[in-house]
Amino acid sequence: MTNNTDQTGQTPVIVPGDLFARHQTITGLGALADFLEANPGVPVNEYGATFHVPIRATDDASAAALVDNTADLLGVNAEHDTRRGGHYIATRTFGRISYTVFHIPAHERAASLARDSYRANITLDTDQDGSQDTGRAA
Repeated sequence: MTNNTDQTGQTPVIVPGDLFARHQTITGLGALADFLEANPGVPVNEYGATFHVPIRATDDASAAALVDNTADLLGVNAEHDTRRGGHYIATRTFGRISYTVFHIPAHERAASLARDSYRANITLDTDQDGSQDTGRAA
């Protein structure tokens, strides 16, 4: 397990807004579970679902430390997910539901923005029937 530490050596402080969001999330998940249990006709994804939690921090070291701390609490190893461009990630599965906490390093975010910077300049041709032909750029 990677052990990135906060450069200040301190545990991140939980602010009141975080407690409110946490309470609402826990309450909402419980309400959803109760609803699904009470309504067996409502479909669910047979493959399960993933609860994604992006880490927002002032710097990469602090964000990595939060991922590491969460990984420790989850009992899993944090890792660099190179399939997703180097995201720093920790995932634990509970039945068919996964909890994934992740951080996208600043250099990876910058590279992604650079790759996508051209998108506003591309317009796709439309066929006679009005559908878009995704094979050719105008």
